This record gives sequence, C-alpha cells and structure tokens, in this order.
Amino acid sequence: MKGRKMTERSGKMISRRTFVSGAAASVTAFTIVPQYVLGGSGNTPASDRINLAFIGTGGQGIVNLKRMLDFPEIRVVAVCDVNEVSDYSEFYFGGTAGREPARQIAEQSYAKRQASGTYKGVETYVDFRQMLQQREDIDAVLVATCDHVHAAASMAAMKLGKHVYCEKPLTNTVYESRKLGEAARAYKVATQMGNQGQASEGTRLMCEWIGDGAIGPVREVHAWTDRAGGRWPQGVERPQETPSVPKTLNWDMWLALAPYRAYHPIYLPFRWRGWCDFGTGALGDMGCHVLDPVFRALRLGHPASVRAESTAFNHDSYPVASTIHYEFPARGEMPPLKLTWYDGGRLPDRPEELEPGRRMPASGTLFVGETGKIVSDEYSGAPRIIPESKMKAYKIPPKTLPRSIGHHKEWVEACKGGKPAGSDFEFASLLTEVVLLGNVALKAGRKLSWDGASMKVTNDSEANNYLHRSYREGWTL
Repeated sequence: MKGRKMTERSGKMISRRTFVSGAAASVTAFTIVPQYVLGGSGNTPASDRINLAFIGTGGQGIVNLKRMLDFPEIRVVAVCDVNEVSDYSEFYFGGTAGREPARQIAEQSYAKRQASGTYKGVETYVDFRQMLQQREDIDAVLVATCDHVHAAASMAAMKLGKHVYCEKPLTNTVYESRKLGEAARAYKVATQMGNQGQASEGTRLMCEWIGDGAIGPVREVHAWTDRAGGRWPQGVERPQETPSVPKTLNWDMWLALAPYRAYHPIYLPFRWRGWCDFGTGALGDMGCHVLDPVFRALRLGHPASVRAESTAFNHDSYPVASTIHYEFPARGEMPPLKLTWYDGGRLPDRPEELEPGRRMPASGTLFVGETGKIVSDEYSGAPRIIPESKMKAYKIPPKTLPRSIGHHKEWVEACKGGKPAGSDFEFASLLTEVVLLGNVALKAGRKLSWDGASMKVTNDSEANNYLHRSYREGWTL
C-alpha cells in the first residue's frame, strides 16, 4: 500500500506518483491547487507548510482543530474518528463533533481563503492506522481520542517520523507513558501534551515566586478538582442492557485495544472518562493540569511512595471520590515534600490565612511554605499569596523565566525545527507517570513504595500488574 491512499469517502485507490504526473498530462482529470499552497503574497510557501492530520475529533478534538486552523503554516489534510457525527449538546463543548463535522469545519475555513469560496481536500478516515499507512504526506498528527487510544495512536505516528500533539493525560497506563517518552527521544520528533495551562503566565509566576523564597521552603502541597462531580458516571456498575449501536459509530474501532464489551450510551460521547478500560478518572483528567505547576516550581521527579483512599471502588468504574498521598524525596536544596490530591468534591482544610468571604477555587493548588502559603486555580492563572495583605506587601521578583508564545504555537514552532515545546513528551511522560501512579495505588489498595528508575513497585509485586494492561488481538504499542 506504500505510495497509495484510499479515502473513506470515495473508497478509491490513487497512486500518488500517478496523480502527480498524470494531473498535467490528462485532460479528463485535473486538480486546482489553492494559491495558499503555492505561496505568494500573504501566503505560506508549500516548503514551510505542515500537513496535519487529526486522530479523534470529539469535543476537545474540535476545539484543537479550530485552534490549529488559525496557523497559516498548518494545512489540515485528514481527520480520523470512529464516529461520523456525535451530539455534544448536553456537554460543555456543545454542538456536534465527529469526522464529518471536523471535515466541514476545516474545508469551510479554507474555502473562505479562496477566491472561489470553495475548497475540497480534507479526507476522512475511520482507522488511524490505515490513514498513517496510506498518507505519506502527513507531517504531524494531533491525537484527541479517548485516553485508552492515546498511546497507540501517538506511538504509531512517531514510528513513522510524525510530530505528535497528544491530549492529556498522555496515556492510560504508567508503562505507556514511559514508552512514549522513550520513543519521542528515539525518533526525535516534536511533541506536546495538551495541558494548556503550562503555557500560562501564572505558571511562570508560581515558579518565580517559589524560587524567590516568597513562602520559604515548601514541604506540603494540596491539589484538588471538583470533577467528576456529575460530569460523567463514576462509582457505578456496568449496565446489563445491550442497545443497538448507532449507525454513525464503529463500535469495534472505538473499543480499539480495550477488552470487548457491549455498546451502551453510558460510555460515550464524553462519558468514558470514569471507566477504567477507557479513561483515567478525575485524577487523570485534571491531574496533568493542576499538578503541572507543582512539578515545575518544586522540580519534582518520581515519588518515593503513593497511597490512596476512596469511596467504594469496583475496579470497573473509578470511585466517586478519592484522596491520593504522594511522598517525594528531597531535591537538592529543596526539602522532602508531601503532596495530597483530592477529587470528587473532597477538599483540603480551609487555610486560616484565607479571609472570610473568599472562596477556595473549584480546582486548584495550595502551596504550604515555612513562612507563608500560595493559592492558585486549576491552571495557575491567578496565584496569590494569602492573606491578601501579605500579597500586597510582597515585592514581586523580576521575570526570569521565558514567557510562552502560546501552547499550540510552541508545538507548531517545534515542528518547524524550533526549541522543544513546554510540555513535550520528555516532561509530560514523567508528569503523567506520577499522576497515574495514583490510580495504581487505588487499584492496589495499599501504600506502595516506588522505584521510578526501574519503573517498579518494590513492596507489592502484584501491584506491578496495574502498571500496564493487555491489548486486544491485533493491537500493539
């Protein structure tokens, strides 16, 4: 199949060599090349263009698609999703998603740039493996599937030398995250995880203030999210009914490498996050956002131990609420750290320094230093020393860290040969590993001692079984 492509819409095979040479010679088959592809005044030359394909065009996939269409050097050439169209009206994304809405959004965007007002050139696929094998012109992919497909899709693309942007959490298991980090280094491709808050001004302020000693040495951090909070089901039993699969959905491809189970709308769209086979729960959903500035400001590596407490857990869907306790060793001049995570409505004790009338963020972090405390929201957008009187008295240090050009733009520039993106897989794989260790502790049901270098639980051999999972036949990493 090398050098050939088959579109999902037409099903026709076209040799790329035949297409290129025959287009000039044949009077019965021709193509109109848009001016922005050829270059010219105000347009991006083809030599500078990045051909981008999407794997997963659900709610967040559509959000990313619209953002990437803003970059003149990006040309979306293909979109892949197992769902032709999905109704997202009941979720915060709103509207519709799927491969057909994604194709329409991209082609309508490009049509506005043409004098003719029309454009056709975004192909649709159901199987990302087929797309990657058949479309040699793809330079980069953006992965926004369910968590359980992140690793397989990202790895398949990197093995072919494609640059990869993958939504958070980077993977579904600790092992997968380690392997993606290793692969990114081996294949030397530009990577970025979709935890957009890492590019925020607040993240840099947090790092600068902690480094400046604004609250003294930090030995304790609390981090929390209000999710799941009814956004998707958790702590529930698997349904017994087996309704018909919608005609627009390829259910077998949606399951992908996960064990087979009958279709039910309790799983999708968007509701998959609370199921262990497909998602990573509230911790996986928000941990890579909320804990990112903690890792950066306190230069965290692997924890020495992790322990979990939760409401009832049936090992099929995640608990309604959980608390995860991480212990990190000293890092240079930084002392040992106790990091506690809360989800499902659980919260740390309200700090005495927070004035009456001021609310704790719905999701956020609390840094506890020897001489003060800092509170921030889930993306570190507004860090504040508390009480406010202490914030106003603090002399803000000079800005010493480079500011971000924008989360998506970091990756685009990295694809063009620029410096690595701020949440490249070198960083993101470690962050994701540590986040997902919390889920390992949930499943193990006891405090675990962790050897990060060897990726091994040292005090419970059975817990190591939770670091990875078996794939269905026909699927590999």
